[in-house]
Amino acid sequence: MPVETYEWQSDFARKYVGLGEEQGRKERREEGRREGVASSVLRVLHKRGLTVTDDARTRINSCGDLDTLNTWLDRALDITRTEDLFD
Repeated sequence: MPVETYEWQSDFARKYVGLGEEQGRKERREEGRREGVASSVLRVLHKRGLTVTDDARTRINSCGDLDTLNTWLDRALDITRTEDLFD
């Protein structure tokens, strides 16, 4: 069955195959960047000995805006409480 007429079952496939190969790659790269920065924010907080609540961890990991994540990464270097990350 040709790919163009196949009805994809998974949300992932519908999202990325339907966009076209190049657009799908671009979105996956952006998603990878966001995940990487979110991971870096959490690592900096951990290495600095700051407590990260489950709510804060969820908020960081679910953030879809790369600019916001980069702002949080910069703040993570200087704050004294995790709560200050989101101000």
